[in-house]
Order: sequence, then C-alpha cells, then structure tokens
Amino acid sequence: QVQLVQSGGGLVQAGGSLRLSCSPSGRTVWDYTMGWFRQAPGKEREFVTAISWNGISTTYADSVKGRFTISRDTAKNTVYLQMNSLKPEDTAVYYCAADPSGTIATMAPQLVNYWGQGTQVTVSS
Repeated sequence: QVQLVQSGGGLVQAGGSLRLSCSPSGRTVWDYTMGWFRQAPGKEREFVTAISWNGISTTYADSVKGRFTISRDTAKNTVYLQMNSLKPEDTAVYYCAADPSGTIATMAPQLVNYWGQGTQVTVSS
C-alpha cells in the first residue's frame, strides 16, 4: 500500500504562485502515472494535470493550461505542481493521485488507486 505525502499550498493573492509536492512513500514515481486533482466547496473533484510513469508525457485541464506545470524529480522521488498566475477560481483542496496501471489519458477520480491527504490552496482577489 503506497502513501502519497503532500506538502505545499497555502494562501496567496491573485496573480501569485505556489508549488505543491507529492512523494509516494515506499514506492517510486516510476511505478505510477501521477497527477493532481482539486475539489472546491460544493463541487465535484476535478482533474487538473497528470504525468506519465516515465515522465515523458503530460496533460492539463483547459482551465490551467499555460499557468500550471507538472514535473518530477526522480532523484527526490517527488512530483511537483507549479501554479503560476493563480486566480480566485483556483481555490480548492488539491489532491495528489497515483495510478499504477492507467495512463495520463485515463486518469479520472473513479479510477485513481491512491490519493494524497489533500492540501488547501486559497487565492484571494
């Protein structure tokens, strides 16, 4: 059983930046397609971005393209979500996700095997 350990997040003004981190405890980033989802109050959990098990391919939700970047550092066994030009509508709890058998094209909340603990991102206007 893998545990995804998240860090980062917090409160930032609109236009600012934040970085989230996620490490799969006991396994490596090579073992999973990994990604980020978010859930705002009263809304369903939605896909944000994903990176393939080999780090070659990435995909983004239209709402974050050009502003968010997913990356990974295999030496640190960590996946990152760099969030720039943040908007109030980006406010949500962000969850790291890992799927050992899927692809970046199939990553969806109902198919994710493992979740991080979630971290709050609040963007003030």
